[in-house]
Parts: sequence; structure tokens; C-alpha cells
Amino acid sequence: AVDRGDRVVPVINRLIPKFSHVFLSRDWHPPNHCSFSHSPKFVDKSWPVHCVAGSPGAEFHPLLSIPELAIVIDKGVDPNREAYSAFEETNLAKFLRDRGIDRIFVAGLATDYCVKSTVLDALNQGFETFLVQDACRGVDNPPGSVDKAIEEMKESGASPVRSEVFE
Repeated sequence: AVDRGDRVVPVINRLIPKFSHVFLSRDWHPPNHCSFSHSPKFVDKSWPVHCVAGSPGAEFHPLLSIPELAIVIDKGVDPNREAYSAFEETNLAKFLRDRGIDRIFVAGLATDYCVKSTVLDALNQGFETFLVQDACRGVDNPPGSVDKAIEEMKESGASPVRSEVFE
């Protein structure tokens, strides 16, 4: 659903070593998840079947360099609830606070859905939040939704940055 989404992998791989703590979120849906549509038009914010728990489609990209001590956050595990945010119905906020983390950098897919929801929830939880723009890609459906999402994140208090600031 994210055109050329794999282009974020090398950018994220360059960022990972810059951080002492890495948290990775992924959709980990049951086969009967409420967001799935078998209609080819995918109306009403439904999606094609994707990221079914335990399937190859739910795995991280094979070229993503996952640190041994990274913490994986599974989201969207309740068959009756959509969960775009890595904070929604997970222990992410607790994991961060337990480690004394108060500033986070968000990267990944999709800018206009999961990234946006995660950024907004992080801000609502009181975390200083940075959006690494060149390490994100969006669905952009409807067209313009990526730009709108970035604007909403900025207006809510997120700080946009590019990966070059870590060089």
C-alpha cells in the first residue's frame, strides 16, 4: 500500500546506530482483523489483507538492520479494533518512561496513517517528538494526505527533521 516504501530502509539503517534504544512497531493482525476488506475498492478506510501475524507479510523488511536489543511493539492485535499508533493498546509509553526516555524520533510507514497516529499520541503522552521526514513514506490516498498529515503533526508540536542532522 506504500509505494516505494522500501526506500526508507537504508535511511533508517543509517539512523539506528545513533540511538541507544530502538523500538520497532509493526502491524500484527489476526486473520479476521476488522480493517480487512475483500472488496477491490477498499472503501470506508478498509485495507487489503496485510500483516497477518506470523506470515511473511508481517515481518520487517529483510534488509532492515534490527539491533539485538530492539524492542518490538505489535499493534493491531485485537480483531475488533484498528490501531495505527504504536502507543495504542501497547506498553510503549511505559517502556519509554521506564528507560528515562522523554524525546523520541519517529520514522517508517505510513506517514499519513501509522506515523501520524504515533507522533500525535507521543505528543499527547508528553514526549518531545521529532518526525524524521526522509525516513518516512506515505500512502497518500486521498492525494495530499501526506502533506496534510505532516502539517497536522507540526501544528500539534512535532519537530520535523531530516536524517542528515545525525551525520
